[in-house]
Amino acid sequence: MHPRFWNDWDSEALMDLGIVFTPAIPVALIGTLAVVAVIGVAAAIYYRLPGWWLRALAFAVLILALAGPQLKREERDGLPNVAFLVVDKSESTELEDRAEQIDAAARRIAGEIAALSTDQAPFDLVTVEVGPDATGNNRGTRLLTALDEASAQVAPGQIAGAMLLTDGQIHDPDRLAGFPGPVHALIAGADDSFDLRLGLETAPAFGIVGESVIFQVSAEALGAAPGDLGDMALAEISIDGGQPRPLVLQLGQVTDVPVSIDHGGPTVVDIRLPAYEGELTERNNRILATVNGVRDRLRVLLVSGEPHPGGRTWRDLLKSDPTVELIHFTILRPPAKQDGTPVSELSLIAFPTRELFLEKIDGFDLIVFDRYRWRGVLSSTYLANVARYVRDGGAVLVASGPAFSGAESLNRTPLADVLPATPTVNVIETPYRPTVTELGQRHPVTAGLEDLVGRDANGPRWGRWLRQIEIDQQSGHAVMAGVEGKPLLILDRVGEGRVALFASDHAWLWSRGYDGGGPQADMMRRVAHWLMREPELEEEALFARIEGDRVLVERRTLAEEAPDAVMATPPDGGPAETLQYQEISPGRWQAMIEDAGEGLWRLDDGQAQAVAAVGPPSPAEYTDPLATEEMLASLVSASAGSSRWLADGIPAVRAVREGRRMMGRSWIGLAARDAHRVTGIRLTPLLPAWLAALLLGSLLLAAWMREGR
Repeated sequence: MHPRFWNDWDSEALMDLGIVFTPAIPVALIGTLAVVAVIGVAAAIYYRLPGWWLRALAFAVLILALAGPQLKREERDGLPNVAFLVVDKSESTELEDRAEQIDAAARRIAGEIAALSTDQAPFDLVTVEVGPDATGNNRGTRLLTALDEASAQVAPGQIAGAMLLTDGQIHDPDRLAGFPGPVHALIAGADDSFDLRLGLETAPAFGIVGESVIFQVSAEALGAAPGDLGDMALAEISIDGGQPRPLVLQLGQVTDVPVSIDHGGPTVVDIRLPAYEGELTERNNRILATVNGVRDRLRVLLVSGEPHPGGRTWRDLLKSDPTVELIHFTILRPPAKQDGTPVSELSLIAFPTRELFLEKIDGFDLIVFDRYRWRGVLSSTYLANVARYVRDGGAVLVASGPAFSGAESLNRTPLADVLPATPTVNVIETPYRPTVTELGQRHPVTAGLEDLVGRDANGPRWGRWLRQIEIDQQSGHAVMAGVEGKPLLILDRVGEGRVALFASDHAWLWSRGYDGGGPQADMMRRVAHWLMREPELEEEALFARIEGDRVLVERRTLAEEAPDAVMATPPDGGPAETLQYQEISPGRWQAMIEDAGEGLWRLDDGQAQAVAAVGPPSPAEYTDPLATEEMLASLVSASAGSSRWLADGIPAVRAVREGRRMMGRSWIGLAARDAHRVTGIRLTPLLPAWLAALLLGSLLLAAWMREGR
């Protein structure tokens, strides 16, 4: 290190002196000349020449002059030493009296560093506060990330060290592998605390409706557990906000908890562990998880009464869905048709009619009758069983053709008991453009269907159909209309089941592009999924969607007006919030919960109920809420810092020269660095050319005179 002193002309500037060399010729040539000089002087000594030492001095002057020695003076401005104070303001510091300890330590350290700063060794303090995780990603406390980002704005040569005021619960311990100064961890809290924790080891994202999924849950006692705690914990579990039931967990072990998936869409699982006296917090005593219920291999039975151009359209539509398992029952040769062809040449095996329509009918999710006419192939017993299947929760779709108005109509069978309309004798054979009714604008099956193809002056830009069966509606909701506003598509609920009736067999014209085509696939898919109870297509429902820290509440209804408001009960059981609905489209109303607290929200508008699980009820902050110094041990050790508990006292802060010990029994040290900025450089030759020539000539003359005597 160069010597450092105060300049006589500017007391605010520092000056550094040093010697530098600016060779006049290449260094290699100077080295060669030096070797030759050494050999010459050695020869002079060997031959006992009396002026050898004068020649040696002459050579030395020559070599030194060629090396170009100069006096270098650097003018410098001193830079302050920068110390970082990282203050943990995360949620876990609210436990015990950690926040008070941290605030007291921050005030005292700031005052000591201000008193520590002098003109010769100035110190600047940079305070960084790390608050609760606001990203919504449950990332926990990113203490070292904050220190890394703050220190990146300062030159490493100015960094005097860092002090971390925290409870030790950080979630980025590998962010800093090293630090250019000592790191001191000052831990708030007590080292003899106790807490119970409920953890979710594994949780399925999806479950099959009608089956059960397994949650793996662990209960653990952390820290100094009381002696009367025991080995078992009695928790409780509730599904979709329902009545809780007891759940026994083994402390320190993983327990398999089966959960039944009873419906499609999200199922909210809520597991709670009662608070134990003396534990730090209840925030990690609860698990909220959502499982999405899906149907596995939807089984559909397609019954085609006769071959026709639209028959393949139904088959292609159903087969295009990979979740659908289709069985197609087609009547190619009715019993009345006799042409002498042997039965053995018509089919290889007999179709299992009895097995399908009596024994296994409840295994189907949907039965489709496409232009079916009653001609004795399916007996009244079979069709009566289909009607029973609907009342018990099944689904039937009827796409009627001209036969629906005649003597072979399904309306003349036991199936008529579940159909929402009866046919007249009139079959309308005239082109018309299907329309969505006013009620259909509010029904999720047909809402927005017209917007898929756009509109013109005459309505939606889709093609015309050429036939409609006139029907007399008895029940259900007519969501599409045809000629002169007559019902075209009726959706109805019968008992526990559902029925859809198409009063036309010309929907297939849209798929063929006739007259511009239309959204046939979207329409049929929506109808089929409504029949199979797709939650998103329910016409009377209350939904809740999580958007960060907000809850979007959506009400769907076929009524012209929704309830005035929805009551939202917060997770802490406090007073319910009243949210006003706003209509966003026909049949759709929305409300919003801003800054929703974490936990299970309960929603009720007097007609429908829902629950919403907001965020993790046990954030990463509370995975292990015990104060600890282990997380920071590696960084503290690598930086030659120290770790101590604030409960033992707040240490004093000292400025210490680099290379010395940075901690003591009651103090912590910050490195006093020689940080500076060079503002100017002056170079003064130590051996000018004229002086070198004078010395060289004088020495050579003296050597000649000495040797000439």
